[in-house]
Amino acid sequence: MRRDTLVELTAGNVWVMVSAALVLLMTPGLGLFYGGMTRAKAALNMIMMSFVSAGIVGVVWVLWGYSMSGGEGFLGVFGNPFASFGLSNIVGSDLIKAGFSGTFAMVTVALISGAIADRAKFTAWVIFVPLWITAVYCPLAFMVWGGGLMSHGGAVSAVFGQVIDFAGGTVVEISSGIAALVLALIIGKRHGFGKDASHRPHNVPFIMLGAGILWFGWFGFNAGAATTAEQAGLIWINTLAAPAAAMLSWLVTEKVRHGHPTSLGAASGAVAGLVAITPACANVSPVAAVALGLVAGFASAMFVELKYKFGFDDSLDVVGVHLGAGLVGTLALGFIALPVNGEGGGLFYGGGIQQLVAQTVAVLITLALSAFMTAVIGIALHKTIGFRVSHEDEVTGVDLTEHAETAYEFGGLGPSQFHPLRQHIHTMPSAQQSVQPEPETVSA
Repeated sequence: MRRDTLVELTAGNVWVMVSAALVLLMTPGLGLFYGGMTRAKAALNMIMMSFVSAGIVGVVWVLWGYSMSGGEGFLGVFGNPFASFGLSNIVGSDLIKAGFSGTFAMVTVALISGAIADRAKFTAWVIFVPLWITAVYCPLAFMVWGGGLMSHGGAVSAVFGQVIDFAGGTVVEISSGIAALVLALIIGKRHGFGKDASHRPHNVPFIMLGAGILWFGWFGFNAGAATTAEQAGLIWINTLAAPAAAMLSWLVTEKVRHGHPTSLGAASGAVAGLVAITPACANVSPVAAVALGLVAGFASAMFVELKYKFGFDDSLDVVGVHLGAGLVGTLALGFIALPVNGEGGGLFYGGGIQQLVAQTVAVLITLALSAFMTAVIGIALHKTIGFRVSHEDEVTGVDLTEHAETAYEFGGLGPSQFHPLRQHIHTMPSAQQSVQPEPETVSA
């Protein structure tokens, strides 16, 4: 299409732009969600890891990311990064599509950061983000949505059956969940993990606010690609029902196992339901969405406890929620996927085992690619510049050591007031700051 060709702005294009804005809001919402779950002295660092992910991916996506996720492909694995480099030949509604898909990439890589909270070097994370997007996210997006192996007509679909992943169960959730596990294993556990009560969330209202923003944005995440009003309506109600059911399921599980339903559990349960419905949102009935949410809430609540059993430090339960619920939602389609024009569907609709096989193959490919490439990138960074801060910096707090700032000031009562780094950013007292004289030394 020529750049001087004008195309009328349709309601569909407007909806995609609005959806893209909703999905974009999810990344800072995730920052608040994660920031509240960390210790007070690491809250800003956690929020910054989400914000900088948006900044980096925004540039990568324009330059080569979008080109790699569609168009001319290489062996069905990834697109040519130079075919649409800089979006130079993309105009009109295709630009809207490019922007919409870019917001997915932003939040996907940001999800991984929760597994390495409190202890990661910010510089290492900044390098990790573009490498992971290029080596993992873009190929998966191409394979599932861009005409590659797992898309309609691709090699996997031709052999095993059509893979269903409407909004990113494999591309977003499973890929980030397994990457979080790999990175957590590479970097190692926080000091005092499992023993020190100081690792408890410091700001539960932040968590609840972040979860609310995520749920709000998820309606754009799931329904943004809807092509008909009927499909959009189904997606919308499923995105409402599944997280609601998952929240209740998680709370009941907490009550039975630990005696108390918690605010953190409510927020985590809702997110688990959103994760589970992501691949299935356009292909299951509302009743099935409720059932899926109930299963996902229980399963994820159990998954998060595996880190204590196996001794890996998934700081903010990325593995338990995103990998766990992502697997549940993606594989569940083998059972509850609705038939299309009376054909196919999951086992519960008499569709046979083919759909379950296709979903399983897609999961295995995603796990293998993301785990391997994350390990390569993570180990390379860890062995060169180092991915983890020093023990002293971790104890002091990564907000101060990595960013020279703190999330909270309590009238000079904060523990970081006299840290040497604070002197560099508070060299001059403000007009309202009282300067206390140093006590005189009394000789014997």
